[in-house]
Amino acid sequence: MDVKEIKLLLKLMDEHGLTEFVLERADEKLMLKREGRGAAPAPALVSLPAHAYAAPAAAAAPAPLPVAAPVEAKEDDTLRAITSPMVGTYYAAPSPDSEPYAHVGGHVGPDTVVCIIEAMKIMNEIKAELNGTIAQVCVKSGQPVEFGQVLFKVRVS
Repeated sequence: MDVKEIKLLLKLMDEHGLTEFVLERADEKLMLKREGRGAAPAPALVSLPAHAYAAPAAAAAPAPLPVAAPVEAKEDDTLRAITSPMVGTYYAAPSPDSEPYAHVGGHVGPDTVVCIIEAMKIMNEIKAELNGTIAQVCVKSGQPVEFGQVLFKVRVS
């Protein structure tokens, strides 16, 4: 299952007021959970072969999402955010000694990989899904990220 399918499922959950969704296939299990309707969207996501791992224990309370520096709408309303589609660990490059996928001033297209998010020992390539130039990198490599957290700000073209 890819990130776009998971995003679609999350959107459908929100539209229909669902707080939990489970999908089981031959060797995969996907479980999405969302806190009550009034809470910020912070679903727990587990997508892995059912026989390989046990689901992690639930955390006490989700930490609030970090707030990126505000952008003045009057000055520039062409900035768009690339957000994390899942909870995991952000990596700017494919390996510690490699160049980062994206950097300030670098051009991105819809299919440009901008980073990797590791979740449950699975490396997920995150694509920009828009055209533009990276204006700001909002997280550091190795930092844990939450669902919906801003990773990059892009000046759309």
